[in-house]
Amino acid sequence: VIIHIITKKGKGYEFAEKNPGKFHGIGPFNCGNGELLNASANTYSKTFGIKMTSLAEKNKNIVAITAAMRDGTGLNSFAKKFPERFFDVGIAEQHAVTLAAGMASSGLRPVFAVYSTFLQRAYDQLLHDVCMQKLPVIFAVDRAGVVGEDGETHQGVFDLSYLTEMPNMTVMSPKCIDELPYMLDWALKQNSPVAIRYPRGGDDIPLKPLKKFNMGKWECISNKGKI
Repeated sequence: VIIHIITKKGKGYEFAEKNPGKFHGIGPFNCGNGELLNASANTYSKTFGIKMTSLAEKNKNIVAITAAMRDGTGLNSFAKKFPERFFDVGIAEQHAVTLAAGMASSGLRPVFAVYSTFLQRAYDQLLHDVCMQKLPVIFAVDRAGVVGEDGETHQGVFDLSYLTEMPNMTVMSPKCIDELPYMLDWALKQNSPVAIRYPRGGDDIPLKPLKKFNMGKWECISNKGKI
């Protein structure tokens, strides 16, 4: 006997039924209108999505890939504006990485937006299909570091240990939201894989973005005696 049950996400709550993606892993919200409470005005994910859409308007070779996390990674607007250049492969991170490798080898500029905790599922594909081939795939590693309310399974604390050992891979991390777009610009000019890792949410301490990148060099934030 096989029982096939088709469920509807958010069934019975109008706002969740209309926007199921928004209510995936939802935080505190107003039950009356479905709006999030204390939502960040700006986040790394939103900034990434806005920049991706802007870049794609100028470069027709840019494509975006996600593994069932379109909303969470900020790719909503990109998917709506460029449906033919947006690929949601479902919960199949290994396939997403190999797909990106194939696209890159064909002259496209794939950007795979993925939560840090889910990227580790594709370790072999990262190493064998992208890095050893030195293919220009960009990995937008969202939820890097401690993620708080997303829970223990979503802590993005392992990506640095395996990404930095990959051949031909450049690993970057913006110190503030405003620096993320500049890193995407830089990554698209490279002919090798680049991973840009950034945290969940927004910034607590505003910093000035580093507009010109000098790889391998430090930036002095403050030279005062007391920090």
